[in-house]
Amino acid sequence: MIGYLAQAEGAPCPTLVLPTSGPLDEAPVPHATLAGVRAWLVRTGRAAVMKIAFVAPSRHPLADLDFRFVQCLPGGGFDSTGNCGHSIACAALAAKEHRLTPPPGEPVRVHVTNNGDHVLCEIGETARREAELSLHFVHTPAPLLSALLPTGNPVDKLAVGTRTLEASLVSAGNPYVFVDARDLGLTGRRALFTAGDDVLEELRAVRAAAAELLGRPPAGAFPKAAVVAAHGPGPLAVRALSVPAWHPTLALTGAVCLCVAVTLDGTLPARLAPGPADLGPHGRRIEVASPGGPRSVTVATTDTPAGPALTRTSVHGKHARILTGPLHLPTALHETRKEADLCLPPRT
Repeated sequence: MIGYLAQAEGAPCPTLVLPTSGPLDEAPVPHATLAGVRAWLVRTGRAAVMKIAFVAPSRHPLADLDFRFVQCLPGGGFDSTGNCGHSIACAALAAKEHRLTPPPGEPVRVHVTNNGDHVLCEIGETARREAELSLHFVHTPAPLLSALLPTGNPVDKLAVGTRTLEASLVSAGNPYVFVDARDLGLTGRRALFTAGDDVLEELRAVRAAAAELLGRPPAGAFPKAAVVAAHGPGPLAVRALSVPAWHPTLALTGAVCLCVAVTLDGTLPARLAPGPADLGPHGRRIEVASPGGPRSVTVATTDTPAGPALTRTSVHGKHARILTGPLHLPTALHETRKEADLCLPPRT
């Protein structure tokens, strides 16, 4: 098995990208394969790498590349029920290096087999094995905005320890649970960005409560969790939970999901947003601030008889580079699927 280690700017860790001639089918990657890859990472001094991406030429008529994301969990398990924008950027770059995608200068159409997402990656070459990328999450067919509330409610109440907290659960790019920073005793951007382990543990409890509400394993990686704070007339401030600590910036899917949440009436992010989002020629441009700096997302919708629907979300200016590779791993992707599959399968 050949692999590439790649790093996207702002990601909590590199991604190990494993190209294959494929195809990637819908069955979960066998636990034996994942455990072997993880053991190799630890054995070679790369234990901090907690993201694995499998890529292959796509059989989908609207895609060039199939992508399967796997999140390694601190307890030794794996979760493949979600997506990762930073890892998509890494995978697109590594796939170009491995010659699995169209020639340089052409965008890479990625089919995310975890959840069916389609992402268009525009790659602008800046140097050998690194690039600036723009990621466009193309929603086909366009879902109603109201369908992006997995419980059907803009706000739910979660039992967290001895307290009940208001939270908004939204699913776009990845499922997220958003809470108001003031409900965690944080007022303003500075307090949010400097919060310590006590708030981190409380946010983990919020994530576990939201997972139970959605029928997901509380010990998994999804839904992601984020705290949102209003900061005067400026952009929303956000700080998110990663695996296994605070995210150093904000996941691309987190930026997408938060900005979609701002467009949904009644959600906590919509209540906290400083005002109407700017309406540009390609959609609504929404700004957010994270500990790693600002991020803007364009959210495009269309009107339907049943209500507004989401057509596209775009994040621009993401830098990624290949750190090393090709690397030769001892574990084969085609290991027997008769092994007990202990990782969480893709959701359908």
